[in-house]
Amino acid sequence: MKYIIVGLGSFGSSLGVALTSQGHEVIAIDSSMQKVEAYKELITHTICMDATDEYTVKGLPIVDTDIVVVAIGEDQGANVMATALFKTLNARHLISRSINPLHEKVLQAIGVDDIFHPEKESAMRWSKRLSLRYFVDSYSLTDSFSIVEIGIPQALVGKTVAELKMDYKFNLKLLSTLRYEHYDDSFGRTQRKPNIQGLATPEQVLQDNDVLVVYGDNKHINQFLRSVGVKVH
Repeated sequence: MKYIIVGLGSFGSSLGVALTSQGHEVIAIDSSMQKVEAYKELITHTICMDATDEYTVKGLPIVDTDIVVVAIGEDQGANVMATALFKTLNARHLISRSINPLHEKVLQAIGVDDIFHPEKESAMRWSKRLSLRYFVDSYSLTDSFSIVEIGIPQALVGKTVAELKMDYKFNLKLLSTLRYEHYDDSFGRTQRKPNIQGLATPEQVLQDNDVLVVYGDNKHINQFLRSVGVKVH
């Protein structure tokens, strides 16, 4: 897929690097040449330009781009202007970053397809991670249902998926297991990437260092964890 990311702050740059590493084509733009230079080896294309300047933005391949993400977070006015401009230029799928509730209403009025709140979403993910010892990561589908990654409790090592009876006892679905592998990036920093083991099968034996990928109601996930001796706040 092809993406345009507007703004190379912490979120925009991380998103651009991640999408590029997954094989997507990313055009990242920012008004700071320093940021553009910093990520030119990590993101498919980086361009120094003003995202609120209609003349220059028109030169981007907007009609051929699958998703435009306006990730500007420091300047609410620039965020709104850039978002409105890409909407006017008929971006196929437009996503913008909300800074506060009033800003979100403005974005809704503009007619964006999706709105994201990285600080709020990050805080929610970290609240789960800090309050649950075995919690690794999560993706919230609704207020009640999530897909979560849970470091395997020691009590489950050596058991088969069938022995857990997660469907019957807790109304949960064990989708898969994965393990995290560590590697050094181009800056010499240690990073990690998931190695997915495939769809879980009834006869699969759970091993130490496995991470369980579980889908279900949050309260049922907590019930399951309590049943294997994990303290849940």
